[in-house]
Amino acid sequence: MVRLASSPLISSRQSQIKVLEFLVDIDGAVGNLSLIEKSNLSTNAAHLFSGGGELGARMRQIDWEATPLGPVEQWPQSLRTCVRIVLTSRQPMFVWWGDDLINLYNDAYKSILGGKHPAALGQPARVVWREIWDQVGPRAESAMRTNEGTYDESLLLMMERNGYREETYYTFSYSPVPNDQSGTGGIICANTDDTERIISQRQIAALRDVAFRTADARNWREVCKLTAESLGSSRDIRFGLIYISAENQTDLELAGTVRIAEGDLTVPGSIRRADEKHWPVAEVIRSNDILVVSNAQYFFPQTTKGNEGETIARAAIVPISQVGNTAHNGVLIVGLNPFRLPDDNYKGFLKMLAGQIGASIANAEAYEQERRRAESLAELDRAKTIFFSNVSHEFRTPLTLMLAPLEDLLARRSALAPDDVANIETIHRNGTRLLKLVNTLLDFSRIEAGRITARYRRVNLGEYTAELASIFRSAMEKAGLRYTIDCKLFDEPAYVDQSM
Repeated sequence: MVRLASSPLISSRQSQIKVLEFLVDIDGAVGNLSLIEKSNLSTNAAHLFSGGGELGARMRQIDWEATPLGPVEQWPQSLRTCVRIVLTSRQPMFVWWGDDLINLYNDAYKSILGGKHPAALGQPARVVWREIWDQVGPRAESAMRTNEGTYDESLLLMMERNGYREETYYTFSYSPVPNDQSGTGGIICANTDDTERIISQRQIAALRDVAFRTADARNWREVCKLTAESLGSSRDIRFGLIYISAENQTDLELAGTVRIAEGDLTVPGSIRRADEKHWPVAEVIRSNDILVVSNAQYFFPQTTKGNEGETIARAAIVPISQVGNTAHNGVLIVGLNPFRLPDDNYKGFLKMLAGQIGASIANAEAYEQERRRAESLAELDRAKTIFFSNVSHEFRTPLTLMLAPLEDLLARRSALAPDDVANIETIHRNGTRLLKLVNTLLDFSRIEAGRITARYRRVNLGEYTAELASIFRSAMEKAGLRYTIDCKLFDEPAYVDQSM
C-alpha cells in the first residue's frame, strides 16, 4: 500500500485525486511484480526437482516452508546443487542438511531404506536411522564439525528397515558440503551395497574349508565331525545337527553338532525317520528337498538362543543324499541366521553344503573300501608266501633223499653200463634243477623280508643258456623231436646271479 503525504505542491482537490489514482496504479504494478516473482520462484523449484523420478515428484509436493529447511526459494545454492546431483544420479545417494540433518534422497536409495520409504523423506537422519545411529551418528558429526570427509568399506550395519534386524554391509563416504556463509551446511553421500558380495564370499570360504578339512577323512563319522568343527564360526549356521543313517538302518545317528555341547541331553542321539516329534526328516528324505520350519523352538528349545542373544525361530532341514556307491544318507539341520531371510541364495548355500558333506562321505567310503581291498590283497599275498615257503620245505626233504643215492651211483659209474650212467646223470641233473627251483620259491619270502642278496659271477651267457637248454634234450628225444641248440658265444662275460 502506498501512503500519500501532504505536500504544498498538491493544492487543488482535483490534483490530489489524480495523484492518488497514479499512486494506486503504481501499487498495483508492484503487486503484479510480486506475483511474477513468486511465479518465477515456483518455476525454479519445479526445475530443481525435475528429472528426479518418484522422489522429485514427492519433493515438489512437500511444503518445505513448514520444515527446518524453509521455503525452497531460500535454500542456499550449495544445497540446490546437491539436490540436483542426487536426483539425477542412478547411484544410491542422499543429502543431510542443516543442524537436524534433514534427509533428501533419490530413487536408487529407496532399496536401502526399504520400508522406511517414503516416510524418511524430509525427516532428521537421527530419526530415520535410529537403530544404527550409534555407528553413523559420530561419523556425520565428525564430517560436520571438522569439515573432513569419512570413508567406510563394507561396514556391517544392523538395519531395521523391513520389520526385522537385518545384516547389511555398505561402503560409503560422508562428504561435507559448504553453505553460503562459508561454514558446513550438510553432508552428501553415495552408497554401495556390498551385502550380497560379502555373504557370498564367506559362504564360498565356508564350503572351501569344509572340503579342505574333510579331504583326508577316512570314514563317514570323521567327515561329520570335521564338518561340524569347520562350521563352528559360520554366521549362517547358528546351530547345526548332522544325522546320518548307517547302511540298511531306519534310524539316523547323530554324527556331528555345531555350537551345541557334546553330550547335551536335550539333543537326541538318534531319531527315527517316521518320528515327527523331533524333526520332520522323513518328508525331507522322501522329497530330497530343503524344508524351512518357522518353529525351531518346538523341536529343540535349547537352540532358540544364539551367541548374540537373538532368538532363532527358523531352522532348515537339508537332505544329505546318497552319493556314489555309499549307502549312507541323512539330514543336516541348521538354525538360520535371524538377520537374513531364507531366500533362494541362502537355500542354495545350504544345499551345496549338504552336497559337499555327501561327496566327502562318498570319498571317505571309497578310501575305506580301497583300504580294505588292499589289506585283503596283502593278506592273500602273505598267505601265498607262507604256502610257497611250506611247500618248498616239504619238497626239499624228498629231493635231498633222492639225490643222495643218485650221487652214490654216479660215484661208482665204472660198474654201470654206459646207458645207465647217462640216465642216472639225466635224473641227477633234473633233480638238482628241481631243487634249485624249490630254493627259488624259498627266496620269495626272503625278498619280501628284504633279506635276499644277489651273488654276481662272471658268466658267458651263451654257454650258460646252452647248458640250461640241454636239460630238455632227453624229453625232446623221447618225443621223437629233433632238438638243436644254436646259441652264440659272447666274447665278453656278463655279471649275473645264476640262481636267480
